[in-house]
Amino acid sequence: MSEAWVIDACRTPRGIGKVGKGALAGIHPQQLGATVLKAIAERNNLNTADVDDIIWGTSAQRGTQGGDLGRMAALDAGYDIRSSAVTLDRFCGSGITVVSIAAASIMSGMEDVVIAGGTEMMSTYAENSKGMSPFMDSGNTRLRDSHPQPHQGVCADAIATLEGISREALDQLAVTSQQRAAHAIANGHFDKSLVPVYHEDGTLALDKEEFPRPSTTLEGLSQLKPAFPDLANYPLNEEGTTYASLVAKVYPDLTISHVHHGGNSSGVVDGAAALLLTSPEYAKAHGLKPRAKIVAMANMGDSPTLMLNAPVPATLKVLKKAGLTIDDIDLFEINEAFAVVAEKYIRDLKLDRDKVNVNGGAMALGHPIGATGAILIGTLLDELERRGLKRGLVTMCAAGGMAPAIIIERIEG
Repeated sequence: MSEAWVIDACRTPRGIGKVGKGALAGIHPQQLGATVLKAIAERNNLNTADVDDIIWGTSAQRGTQGGDLGRMAALDAGYDIRSSAVTLDRFCGSGITVVSIAAASIMSGMEDVVIAGGTEMMSTYAENSKGMSPFMDSGNTRLRDSHPQPHQGVCADAIATLEGISREALDQLAVTSQQRAAHAIANGHFDKSLVPVYHEDGTLALDKEEFPRPSTTLEGLSQLKPAFPDLANYPLNEEGTTYASLVAKVYPDLTISHVHHGGNSSGVVDGAAALLLTSPEYAKAHGLKPRAKIVAMANMGDSPTLMLNAPVPATLKVLKKAGLTIDDIDLFEINEAFAVVAEKYIRDLKLDRDKVNVNGGAMALGHPIGATGAILIGTLLDELERRGLKRGLVTMCAAGGMAPAIIIERIEG
């Protein structure tokens, strides 16, 4: 079986995902995707006619983000029309999944050059969701009855309650995320992969992270109201179904303690990322220097009702596939969808906290759903190189109770 080499990774800065507040809001998602696709080709002097496929992650595929966004972004970036593209959705896990599928297609010998990445403009959600049916409508209830699936924020609070994880512990993790992100930005740890975004008229839209709040303190977070109590108890349909009642179907004796808020949950942002993967034969023939190889990929499902707990079993699965142990991994990236996800991950796997999310995470930097996984893989690669380390693992929870995981290994030279 052939290896899949990572040649390069790039991404946009993450802009606040709200119209009127974010620097990227108002830019078309095609243009944001085209920004990183154009950059990855130019940075590597890539003949885009050689690109076998572009595998793109976008979770909310409707409105301006619909219509195979990966293909449209590639055309907008000036790619050769022979470079095909597909856009997929594994909710938050889309950005890891696209890289895994790209790697698999190369390792199988079927393709030689694949670009994997994603775009998510959360600032488009309000407009693109108009007229959409609510998640809990009064139609077919079979799935709801067999697999109750609450809002992710309610799931996060339920998990924290079940695990006995305090709000103070979660807030401390959020402060650490902000501090690490601020340090990384100040010291240029993101500069290698970051590409600026421009408006159609050529003026700069954004060239730096827009979401971080480096002045965040534990005391300040302690003053924030929990975000999800009202949502948990809001009637979703004429039957009076609530998210809390969905949790109660599986955990009837659980009284949820609401401990998550805007400061210890992932940020709503816009962003895009791309990675160039090739076979060794193509890279050698075209003078491309590999930065890493894909060691192993895995996918795992878990409880749809708790929804956020699959990263731990996904990590154990991918380690087994790679023939490695926790101790063989130098750095971990676990997406901070909510603080409890990262905190439980660290506790369950007994990880050294100085190896996890060393440049901060989504609580500080934001989580552009379909792009985040690709962003994290690029961030991890940059940090392995900066520290002279060998292996890293990336995983993240996804709606429906899923988690993809991937291990990369730096190639020296």
